[in-house]
Amino acid sequence: MNKFARGLITEWRRIELPLSDASIVVAISGGADSVGLLLAINELQKLAKLDIRIVAAHFNHQLRGSESFADEEFVRELCSERNIELAVGRSTSKYLSNIEQNARVERYEFLQKTASNVDALAVLTAHTVNDQAETFLLNLIRGSGINGLSGMAPIRDLNDDTKLVRPLLGWARRSDTEAYCHELGAKYRSDTMNEDESFTRVRIRKVLLPLLQDFNPKIVDRLAETARLLRDEIGAVPETWTEDLKVADLKLLSDAEMNKLLRAWLAAIRGDLRQIELKHIDGIRRLVNSRKSGKTVELPGGSVVVKEDGKLSFGKNKVEKRGSGA
Repeated sequence: MNKFARGLITEWRRIELPLSDASIVVAISGGADSVGLLLAINELQKLAKLDIRIVAAHFNHQLRGSESFADEEFVRELCSERNIELAVGRSTSKYLSNIEQNARVERYEFLQKTASNVDALAVLTAHTVNDQAETFLLNLIRGSGINGLSGMAPIRDLNDDTKLVRPLLGWARRSDTEAYCHELGAKYRSDTMNEDESFTRVRIRKVLLPLLQDFNPKIVDRLAETARLLRDEIGAVPETWTEDLKVADLKLLSDAEMNKLLRAWLAAIRGDLRQIELKHIDGIRRLVNSRKSGKTVELPGGSVVVKEDGKLSFGKNKVEKRGSGA
């Protein structure tokens, strides 16, 4: 058994994913990380270490013209050669702004739908230690609190019936997935958007992390470990916390306590803390301490927090308009 596949089955057992009698969806973009994950699962099936139904899922955002369709065709051929079931989705939207966030939302909607169609108990994504380190720095730069700095969770609820699982997050690096693909003689695709430094995450990967590695060659591991320690410190955020918050109760808290509670509330009711910065939390706290009712704080993504009738409520402000795309 290949070392990478051995690492995967070890983690698979540790997080108690099923070894048989289950359906699993594996998200695949065509890049080294997702190709490595899918092929390692395929190897474990051939070695009779796993006896489960695997369905690969590829979403074509159609953001890079012919390159996007080349990625789709590559994934189709990869799965066909190995007799792996494949579900393919295509975007029908043209993202006018917030490309990364809007694309992510649409992709996860497709993954949830695919999981529902095949009665899968989990969707697997190929996020690695490198992705965790980049997420830590991205959230640090944005002014995130402890929830944002705790990074991505290895397992979380995708919906009521399906888990989102990142089985590479705690141990595999990008270099590991690339090396595994090379050992198998398997090709993978490179996304040109990963070279576009207009995206903050790309600048973190290509500029900031190399600078930090001059100070500590193991900075990627250290940042990922810090995120894990913070996640252990705060514990799990309730996934189904949908109640309004009573202003009178919030006023009894210190600023630090209120910040922590507001972040936990937003993470649960909004689904995540993406693009939420300290200025948004400060704005909500000022709302709490204001004597006026009916005031709002706008949040990224078209949502708002409203103070009314002695409570804070979360709601939608306006839906971002999208044009139709080919």
